[in-house]
Order: sequence, then C-alpha cells, then structure tokens
Amino acid sequence: MSQGTNEMGMAPKPDRRALSAAARLYAVQALFQMEASSQGADRIQQEFLTYRIGAEHEDGRSADADERLFGRIVDDAVTWQSRIDQATDRALVAKWPIDRIDPVLRALFRAAGAELVTPKTPPKVVIAEYVRLSEAFFPDGREPKFVNAVLDHMAREMRADAFKA
Repeated sequence: MSQGTNEMGMAPKPDRRALSAAARLYAVQALFQMEASSQGADRIQQEFLTYRIGAEHEDGRSADADERLFGRIVDDAVTWQSRIDQATDRALVAKWPIDRIDPVLRALFRAAGAELVTPKTPPKVVIAEYVRLSEAFFPDGREPKFVNAVLDHMAREMRADAFKA
C-alpha cells in the first residue's frame, strides 16, 4: 500500500471541511482572475472546473473542492456584487474605498460577502474561514486582522439576526 492510499489502494476522500475550504480558496482565485482578465464568471468557472479543481498536472493533482459551493460563491458574488461592495465600503475607512484596496482582498471580501448574503452558512463560520484564507495569502502581514474587522462589520450589517442575543 503506497502513501496516501487506504486499504483498497484508493486515495482517501477529503473531508467536507477540506472540500469547503478548497472551494472558498478557488472562489477567491476565480474572482481575482475575473477582475484581472475582465472575463465573465461562466468562462472562469469552466476553466477552474476543467483545469484546476481536482485536475491532474505534471507535478501532481490539484486539491478537490466542493464544486457546488465554489459555483454558488462565484455566482452570488457576481449577482450581489453591488450590495457586497457597498457593505464592504461601509466597513472600510472612508479614505480607503473598496476600489483602492488590494485586489486579492477585494476578491476575498466579495467571496465572503457572497456567503453572507444568503443564510446558508453561519456568519461566524464565514468570518473564520476567510480570515484563515487571508492568512494563507498574507502570512506575514496585518491583513488577517483587517479582514476579521471588515468581515465582522459586514456580517453584523448583512446578517444582524445572527448576532442577536
């Protein structure tokens, strides 16, 4: 039995949390790519589903992801972008509107905002997951604390019902 396989010689299935985390990472990357390349959501999603998520490459296989969650985040970020960007702007310092922040942070706020728009995931989980993602993108910076503060403000505005005692 080789490393990374179970008794039947198959790679173990990633757990649900890992699949969700990967979906969020891919969604942030897709939203970043959409903005950088001015390509539409359908084209970028198809590229990710074909060439990135769980795809075989010369140096191994890309991480699997919850493809439905990935698609929902990207679609909701596009559908609700104006609402998400306005909520982000209100959470940012007045001198730093969303169009002036780092494009990776912008993609991250849009992905998180897409999950906050709908009540499928508790806001505290959304905040924790995207703070963890920001730590991956900015391991030595202050950005994770910034992301936590902005997302907390956004969540309290967009999902106030979840914060009532």
